[in-house]
Amino acid sequence: MAITLWKPFRDLQRWEPSQEIESLQREVNRLFERLMPGGGDGGTSGMTLIPSAEMAETADAVHLKLEIPGMEAKDLDVQVTEDTVSLKGERKSETKTEEKGIVRSEFHYGKFERVIPLPTHIQTDKVQAEYKNGVLMLTLPKSEGEKQKFVKVNVG
Repeated sequence: MAITLWKPFRDLQRWEPSQEIESLQREVNRLFERLMPGGGDGGTSGMTLIPSAEMAETADAVHLKLEIPGMEAKDLDVQVTEDTVSLKGERKSETKTEEKGIVRSEFHYGKFERVIPLPTHIQTDKVQAEYKNGVLMLTLPKSEGEKQKFVKVNVG
């Protein structure tokens, strides 16, 4: 009978939390790359512009501001229904070549679309729009039925 040295902890590995975090970060990055339009190619070509929005509601109208820098008004397609605003456009890349050196761009190019649900019904034939300094401002008047929606009740 042979005598064998018993080492009960030889299969245990030292836990490295930083390696676990890095591994998790790589997995999350891969997931987002697959979810992005055109994703999985490892580059930023699939990234799209999603205009930031700000909405305020008054008694008579809904005011919507969308941030769309670097575009011209003629390149925007804005469609309004009684309960949504749809914005479409395309930012085309301006390609520049340089003989010496590297060009790095963090600008987002390509088609984009955003549909914003409205909190109330509006009059689509009275919508006003203004595009200035990269900000689209929409004034969306409420429909007559929506203006009368609030009723004060006296509690006595």
